[in-house]
Amino acid sequence: MLTAATVAVRPAARLRGEVRPPGDKSVSHRALLLALLAEGESRISGAGDGRDVRATAGVVAALGATIERSGDDPRAVDYRIVAAGREGLREPAGILDCQNSGTTFRLTAGILAGLAGFAVLDGDGSLRGRPMGRVTAPLIAMGATVAGRAGATLPPLAITGRTPLRAIDHATGAPSAQVKSAVLLAGLAAEGTTTVRETVATRDHTERMLRARGIAVRTEHLPDGGAVHALDGEARVGPLDQLVPGDISGAAFWLVAAAIHPDAELTLRNVGTNPTRRAIIDLLRRMGAEIEVRPVGAAGDEERGEPLADLVVRSSTLRGIDVTAAEVAAAIDEIPALCLAAAVAAGRTVIRGIGELRHKESDRVAGIAAGLAALGARVTVVGDTIEIDGGRALTGATVETHDDHRLAMTFAVAGLVARGETVVRDPGSADVSYPGFFGELERVRA
Repeated sequence: MLTAATVAVRPAARLRGEVRPPGDKSVSHRALLLALLAEGESRISGAGDGRDVRATAGVVAALGATIERSGDDPRAVDYRIVAAGREGLREPAGILDCQNSGTTFRLTAGILAGLAGFAVLDGDGSLRGRPMGRVTAPLIAMGATVAGRAGATLPPLAITGRTPLRAIDHATGAPSAQVKSAVLLAGLAAEGTTTVRETVATRDHTERMLRARGIAVRTEHLPDGGAVHALDGEARVGPLDQLVPGDISGAAFWLVAAAIHPDAELTLRNVGTNPTRRAIIDLLRRMGAEIEVRPVGAAGDEERGEPLADLVVRSSTLRGIDVTAAEVAAAIDEIPALCLAAAVAAGRTVIRGIGELRHKESDRVAGIAAGLAALGARVTVVGDTIEIDGGRALTGATVETHDDHRLAMTFAVAGLVARGETVVRDPGSADVSYPGFFGELERVRA
């Protein structure tokens, strides 16, 4: 039973079927923004159609591109974008509304830093509470003028860009592909070589997609797990047709659902298995999940495109594991689903370095702990470590999602195996990244 405020999920007798996850949100954002920077026509096929990606499409149009959207599948749509290149960007007439999307906000800030004009970035109440200082500091160092709340560390932000920017050598703090990407995008408008140093290498979609569009991004992977990225500025981005893979973050909920259910087999089609994004597959396999990876080619060439695979997952016997901070960085969006798997697994799971989860659409650390505890799991949070003693049967309860799409989907999946009825508040938040999720949930349980 679905209402505007809640959805009730009861245990499923079995899970069967095929699922096509929505177009990858991370790739969709970047494809749209790079099409804005390219001179000419770009076509994007299979983009995610969640509210976050639509926010990016709105920003692209407001900055001067002609954008056409087509298709009626809530999981994936197509875009045609015609733009005049970086020099053709126009000063927006109004506020750029990023809604709930931190990726839209941070990556657009990097682009605006190199626009000789004025713009204001804003979003909803949740986004206004998310930290932006880690992005504004390097952009200010490159020559942009940024004003905003709390010393230009909280939205809304007013950005006056300049051309050209100054190239910098920037070391990121907490692992963040968004910060890395913002600096690299600003570096396109800088004189000289812009360098970004990471202590923990993050997802590499931006680097791959820039290379595919003619930008020579140089990456050195360090023995300690870090990485150094460099690009030469005042570079022109070429137009490109982009196929967007299925979102591994969306697929993660089905991987966990089938692995923890006693009678399940699901096939997930055309999922992106980029080596910097597939950590959730490897972590679940380490827990004992039966996940078969069937490669089906790549979206683009092997070096600059995104590898694709069908994933087959079956009922599994899971055990607790230790997860390092570096592994958390590689699976940051999938940690809520992983915590649910840990609650069902035998033994203790310890997940370290989860501080970044406090700064997502909600404080996900608190939300995960409270929601799983309400369902009967034993969860302890100590600083930036969460410990989950698994093996207890979950019992249905009313759980708060704090209007966070990943918490809503995590607790809905929990309802498939919990005794009794699980009531998930604010289920509509799933539309941020996965329109039609609850319809898929009903279909695979039938």
